Amino acid sequence: MEDKYAKFLIKDYTCWSIQVHEYQNYIGRCIVWCKRPDALDLTEATPAERDELLVVLKDLRQAITKAFQPDWFNYAFLGNETRHLHGHFIPRYAKSREFMGVKFEDKRWGHNYETDKGFQISPAVLMAIKDKIGEGLLP
Repeated sequence: MEDKYAKFLIKDYTCWSIQVHEYQNYIGRCIVWCKRPDALDLTEATPAERDELLVVLKDLRQAITKAFQPDWFNYAFLGNETRHLHGHFIPRYAKSREFMGVKFEDKRWGHNYETDKGFQISPAVLMAIKDKIGEGLLP
């Protein structure tokens, strides 16, 4: 994980870290980042990385459910823009959610997700989302 993303860190595990995604058009969207520097492809993950990934995703799913009550979850391991093993964890919502006075609407419910870079929230709201998720990840 690059230093510029350190402020987005929610929780570190042995092999993976969870970061809040800077684009929150799907409230609770996160990045699950493999900590091994040369990790590139999910099929080349070590047994320890594969085992821990399922724990991380389960923990994150529980934390996001507690925080924002999504209706579904999408998991995407793409690697198109960032050539490193990481996954996008995208909660999906049949109806809009409100958090800190901001309305979050899943305009593509029932279809593939898309990043809406035009949907902007303040850094304070982003950090509050990060903290809310983190509360559900405490040991």
